[in-house]
This record gives sequence, structure tokens and C-alpha cells, in this order.
Amino acid sequence: MRIVMWLLLGSFPVLSIAQGFLVGYRQITFTDPTRSNRSIPTDVYYPATSSGTNAPIASGAFPVLVLGHGFVMDVSAYRCFADSLVPYGYILLLPRTEGGISPSHQQFALDLRFLNEQMKTEGQTPTSFFYQRVAPTSAIMGHSMGGGASFLAAAAYTGVTTVVNFAAAETNPSSIQAAKQVTVPVLMFIGENDGVTPPAQHQLPMFDSCASTCKIRVTILGGGHCYFADPSFTCSLGEGATSPQPTITRAEQQRRVFGILRPYLGYRLKGNLADSIAMMTKLNVATEVSYVQRCGSASTSLPQAARRWWIDSQAAPQQLRLHHPNLPSGTRLRILDAAGHRVYEAPLHGQETTIPTTSWPAGVYLIQVGPESTRWIKP
Repeated sequence: MRIVMWLLLGSFPVLSIAQGFLVGYRQITFTDPTRSNRSIPTDVYYPATSSGTNAPIASGAFPVLVLGHGFVMDVSAYRCFADSLVPYGYILLLPRTEGGISPSHQQFALDLRFLNEQMKTEGQTPTSFFYQRVAPTSAIMGHSMGGGASFLAAAAYTGVTTVVNFAAAETNPSSIQAAKQVTVPVLMFIGENDGVTPPAQHQLPMFDSCASTCKIRVTILGGGHCYFADPSFTCSLGEGATSPQPTITRAEQQRRVFGILRPYLGYRLKGNLADSIAMMTKLNVATEVSYVQRCGSASTSLPQAARRWWIDSQAAPQQLRLHHPNLPSGTRLRILDAAGHRVYEAPLHGQETTIPTTSWPAGVYLIQVGPESTRWIKP
């Protein structure tokens, strides 16, 4: 269904973000015993009670974000991710492995997967700095080479909650092929004017082959390849020789990306249903992004007989009619308005449910049926 609408070695600088948490930093070298004690030096940013290196970690349990860097790009280029996400309550890990000119994409992917697992262990180990600070949800993310590696890491792997990538590049082994084994929710960001990894040869085939039950691709209109990260000499050098070139600024591209990414993570990793509505609000700015979403069996891309449930688009304007012939009796239906308030909740029975909506204001609503959800617009 197509809808056009919705991260330094050395001293650590203060991150001035007026959100709930300050940002702490430490570099940790993790060791993977299953790969001949492979060393994985990693920059770790975390919610803290003060800013700086080895600052005390804040109270709470925080979802984990593991982010893979681009080809020959230093992780310092991803400082923007620390600035934009950690203050909202996330632990961000950036492995420094495979930074040379002949990287192993497979080993890099295994590093991403290992860090995702290792942080769960850290959260359960009393001697760890992160003891009781790690939530069970997580995301494997990546930019360019790291984006392709995120698919390699998540192939036939359900130990991660979601995959998110930015201008993902085809890898060896093929991330396009690996995507066929990725079943967790996926969010892909694409630069419309990406001449480094043209979407038609890289991200679009990944999206099409991805087996996720809920996958979304967001195209940043006028966006480029390198602008997903902070300035990088190597990335800019490569992009400068390509065509087309981005027609928006780096700051503008990042504003659009994080404006969508934050509510997506809030919904997927923290269960904030209102964030799902907030994401749609951002995606509704048609002059900034376009997107394609294929989620759940409510998708109209499936033949009607194959769907578990769907909304009747021909129903009268003052009612919401759901068809659910292939759902077990008692499946829970919840409906939230744009502010995240619950306007309806009930178990489903039979094959069809009709809900009067005369008193509901016009706007966007989140329809959640069991673990699946979709959006509905009341005219």
C-alpha cells in the first residue's frame, strides 16, 4: 500500500539538549567469545544525571539502540544520534569495528547482533555499570554500509524489536537477500537525491524483499546520502562526485528524520501508542517526505480473503466498520485519538463490528486489533 503523506574519542563535549536526561559517555571494548574472543571497541552514550565521560547513569531501564557506521566513516559522525535520541531515554552503542577499506560486512553484522545480546547480559549482571538499566526492547540500526549490515544482523533473528536504517547499502553477502529472512518491524529512511546508494539499486529492493510483517520506508524529499550523519570528509568526498545532489541542508534533513524516528522508537520500544499518531502527523507533511507502509494483515495489498481484518472503506462517514472474519473471538480492539486518548475498547466477536462515530471529531485515529495496528482518518 503506497501512501504519500507522514553519532569521540578524547574529551567528551557537553550535549545541550533540553529533554529529560543528560548524556553520559564511555568507551567499552566488548569481547565475543564465540568468535575467537573478537574485540569490539564501542562508543556508548547513555541517559545520565550529569553530562560527560563516565557520568552516573540515570535511574530507569532504557531500550538499546545499536548503530552501524558507514563505509570508512568514523563513529564521531553519528554524534547527532546521541544528541537527538539519548535525552529521550535510550542507550546508544556505536561499534568501531570494520572501519577500514576492506570491511567484512558479515562480521560487522555479527558485531551489531552481539552488542544487542550483550547489553541484555549487562543489564542482568550485578557488577555491570548497566545493571538494571537495560530494557528488554532494542533496535539494530545502521547508515549506508551499516544499514545493509542491519539486515544481515536481523536475518532469521528475533532477538531485536525493530530494525531501522538510513540510506542502506547493498552488502556482501547480500542484504537484499538477507531481508527475505527479516520478520521484525522495519523502518527504512531513504534520501530522494542519494547518488551514492541510488534507492532503485539499494533500498527499494531491500524493502520489497523484506519479510517483515510491518515495514515502512520514508523518503526524505531532496535528501542526500551523507546528510543522515554529521559531516564526514570521506562520505562527502564520495558524494560530491555523484548525481543527483541533495537540495536541502543537512540540518533540515536531520530535522525531518529525527522528527519521525523519535515517535517511531517511542511506539515500538516503549509502547507509547500516542507516538504512533505523532509519527503520522510528521509524515503528513507531504512537502517534506513521502512514505510507503505495509503493515499487518489489514493491508489492502492482500486479497480480501487472506486478510485477518480490515476497515470497510465504503462504510458511512459517521461509522467505523471492521471486518474480522479470520480473527479469534475475544480479540481486543482499541481505538486512540490523535492525542493518545482511548475512545473505544471492546473484544471482537463474530465477523463484523460497526462503531458509531458521530460524536468523534474529524481527524486521525489509531486502530489497534490485537498486536496489529493501522490508522484511520475520520472525515
